[in-house]
Amino acid sequence: MKTALLGLGLLSCLLSVNSVAQKPAEWKYVEGKIVTPWAEKVNAANVHPEYPRPQMIRQNWVNINGLWNYSIVPKEGSEAKPAAFTGQILVPFAVESALSGVAKTVGKDSVLWYQRNIDFAPKLKDQRVLLHFGAVDWKCDVFVNGKPAGTHQGGYDPFSFDITDLLVKKKQQDISVRVWDPSSDGPQPRGKQIKNPHAIWYTPVTGIWQTVWIETVPTTHIADFKQVPDIDKQTLTVTTTLKNAAATDKIKITAFDGSNKVAEQEIASGENAVLNIANAKLWSPESPFLYDLTITVTRNGKVIDEVKSYFAMRKISMQPDANGIQRMALNNKFLFQYGPLDQGWWPDGLYTAPTDEALKFDILKTKEMGFNMIRKHVKVEPARWYRYCDELGMLVWQDMPSGDMGNNWEQRPGITGAETDKDRTPESENIYKTEWKAIMDANDHFPSIVVWVPFNEAWGQFKTEEITNWTMQYDPSRLVNSASGGNFHPVGHIIDMHNYPAPVMPRPDLFGAKQIIVLGEFGGLGLPVDGHVWQQKDNWGYQSFKNPEELYARYESFIKRFEPLIKKGLSAAVYTQTTDVEIETNGLMTYDRKVIKFPEAKLKQIHTPLYNADWVKLKP
Repeated sequence: MKTALLGLGLLSCLLSVNSVAQKPAEWKYVEGKIVTPWAEKVNAANVHPEYPRPQMIRQNWVNINGLWNYSIVPKEGSEAKPAAFTGQILVPFAVESALSGVAKTVGKDSVLWYQRNIDFAPKLKDQRVLLHFGAVDWKCDVFVNGKPAGTHQGGYDPFSFDITDLLVKKKQQDISVRVWDPSSDGPQPRGKQIKNPHAIWYTPVTGIWQTVWIETVPTTHIADFKQVPDIDKQTLTVTTTLKNAAATDKIKITAFDGSNKVAEQEIASGENAVLNIANAKLWSPESPFLYDLTITVTRNGKVIDEVKSYFAMRKISMQPDANGIQRMALNNKFLFQYGPLDQGWWPDGLYTAPTDEALKFDILKTKEMGFNMIRKHVKVEPARWYRYCDELGMLVWQDMPSGDMGNNWEQRPGITGAETDKDRTPESENIYKTEWKAIMDANDHFPSIVVWVPFNEAWGQFKTEEITNWTMQYDPSRLVNSASGGNFHPVGHIIDMHNYPAPVMPRPDLFGAKQIIVLGEFGGLGLPVDGHVWQQKDNWGYQSFKNPEELYARYESFIKRFEPLIKKGLSAAVYTQTTDVEIETNGLMTYDRKVIKFPEAKLKQIHTPLYNADWVKLKP
């Protein structure tokens, strides 16, 4: 959909935001560490202004990123909003980041308060006002005009509250947010955050780290929808969830190829639409075709709500080859999937890219280097990142962020003891299950996501078979990699080994040859570049080099090993990693994205042969 990423702007005629607490001249990112080229482009009066939800677009919205008031106070006795605030913080950058303008830690014994005033001029007849948060790490309580709007736990999924009944007529509206994040002292999913950063563990991220925005919707409105393509039947099934629906409401689903209508169906509220997509244009890395989609709600022939979206016709599946080895197939054809481990960290914004241009940059460079896949490693990105993957044709393996770690780890599949699980408390298990479901729900729209990864390297891995089977049942349209490099069970579609630095593969006959064989991590070749490192000493890679020529020669030698592995049964591989991250210097690019260590054209030249479909024949 062309409009999805054009930056719709502040289009709402129903809402306006004043300049209270907006003094851009006083904001400056905190110096002392390297920054990306986009740091200087950050405008405190217009930060991340793009429409944040490209999978479900409406026109009436207002972005309320920018300068908010903040205070860090002791957790004990912190229930009330502070009488005075310490200073200003630039939302949506985490308080520990340089771009927040604060760069302070919080920790388990403190809480972070946010506050700002906005002006409403709402015309609320048959309208509701929703306050949306892209992501807040970890637990937050939201107040509007001093009254509770809602509470949310989970650092990686979007959420919203209906604040209509909390608004004050013709006055400023006070929005306050209280955040507590125990980081590595708690059992919650946290990815690679740790209170004492070192080695592969990075700076904590606390508070708001994705866009905050307000949207007006009709009282009866589309709350959500799910879509499932079936290229074999040439259909798209759409399930729409309406809020405050009437029995007579109708839902019309219309699919477009550009300006040409290709399918349409009107259904009653509560029914599923099944669109026939004849002669479907299939989505793939080589041809990432996206159809446009419109969902319209009518009552007695009158339109009462409408959203714009998009979809792709694509299929990811497990299919045996001519030798009976299970393979990963895209659109019923074998395609070797190869891409980098992508941490999604930034030296200036930590979890948050400085600008939307920066957010897209890593994907573009990955594509230019000839990769066709990205493994998003123990982090979840904003919706716009996945939309860019959809547009550019980048397959995505989506990890669940790890938490409550401390397992024994057996990294060799097929070895006794490799099936060990961790005993987690009922509270810890419930947090994981709730957040994993929320992450899947928030991102199931994106066709680029083809693999879910519940666990990584035994980090908090528990009840593996239960979690994997639930994930497979909840989303049967994707593959499930139960434990990437972790403790291995005969469950899920994939068995995934990690090995540094050289590429290897598990035996194809493990667990009765019922799973796809992949190399979930390898490489980690390091090259620190003066002037572009997080710190001057103690930088490392799994194997370090002194110059780009030596680095490239070693990498090229690894790529030459793949042809026989692919022919023997390897379906995918993941190279560590996209960029340097803090003291890790094993990136294809430096952490500040200012130096690309490998020439893109040479990488593409040596990667392209890996996708030779003639190497593997699937059973008819």
